Amino acid sequence: MTCVLLILILIITILTGCTTTQSTSTAESVESSTIRLGAILGLSGDIAAYGESQKKGIDLAIKEINAGNYLFKDYELKVIVEDSGDSADGAARAMTKLIQEINIVGIIGPTLSSQAFIADPIAQKVGIPVMGISNTVPGITEMGEFVFRCSLPESSVIASAIEVAAEVLRIKKVGIIWQEDEDYTIACYQAFIKAIENNGLEVLADETFTRGNTDFKKQLLKIIDAKTDAIVASAFVKEAVQIVIQSRSLEFEGTIIGGNGFNSPEIIQQAGEAAEGVMAGTAWNMASESPKNVEFISAFEKTYGNKPDQFAAQAYTAVWLYANAMRTAVSHDPKAIRDALAGTSNFNSPLGSFSFTNEREPVHPSAIQIIRDGKFVIFNP
Repeated sequence: MTCVLLILILIITILTGCTTTQSTSTAESVESSTIRLGAILGLSGDIAAYGESQKKGIDLAIKEINAGNYLFKDYELKVIVEDSGDSADGAARAMTKLIQEINIVGIIGPTLSSQAFIADPIAQKVGIPVMGISNTVPGITEMGEFVFRCSLPESSVIASAIEVAAEVLRIKKVGIIWQEDEDYTIACYQAFIKAIENNGLEVLADETFTRGNTDFKKQLLKIIDAKTDAIVASAFVKEAVQIVIQSRSLEFEGTIIGGNGFNSPEIIQQAGEAAEGVMAGTAWNMASESPKNVEFISAFEKTYGNKPDQFAAQAYTAVWLYANAMRTAVSHDPKAIRDALAGTSNFNSPLGSFSFTNEREPVHPSAIQIIRDGKFVIFNP
């Protein structure tokens, strides 16, 4: 009798252990009905145009994911947004607050590359994945295995824009104006220089400015007087608008080429007719007729009453990449999310078929856009 009882106890113990092991690999292992992501966005200061667009993209993705029960039954995905302003210290404080005060499983942002270099190591240290959505300078993912970005490096989109300018528009001589005290604009300038050299173009003038400058006429006159075919500008949207307006007021009729900082509707809204013909490489092809992109644009317009831009598309994609990783891992554990993100391949997104390299860098198509008749269109030679 005693022997039979012992055998029964042993069987119950084994079955209980098997049940427990199985439950950890299912959606029921998620501990809370609310899964939280954090977002660090520049919603104030000079970069608010980017941050506001990013927030719209994030909010739309969250809405769709929850409405479709994409993650786990009866679980809701939520994003906690912190405004970093346009400073690195603001991003670091936001990162610390999100990690210390709120139980989050991943971070989106911050908006600027200079902010990422200060804030991302905080997440890396505690093992929380962070996804750059507009960080385009070299060295971002080198901060650690928990650092990803879905924003193409500046060098990738600029190379295409300069190549087209040289081959299609027959541009041979350029003048450069760039902000010399910001990581993004420095990286953008370096990418322009490399692309210009690779395409055999000649730089006739190289002019700089610093943060807060509003009058660029002195630098622009030097560029224009040098008889350049094009003005190449590395600047954020606030300065970019004034560079465009002042270039045209000085009767420059050539091509103006910008980096990612130019990919904002603010250029069109504030510069008006002066923006006609402005070109920039872009990580998002708004003219793509892929079902996912068409669906994204339609949903964005229906929700906000205006078309999305590159920054909204990248932020929207970041949320879906996190959701896909959680669904793949059947877990919202940060380490499991990190591992699933790293394995992302050919994910269907508005940016196109999306994959991560072994270095957690994005792989997807890029495009070139130009402003015509008051709107961005894809440049087709």
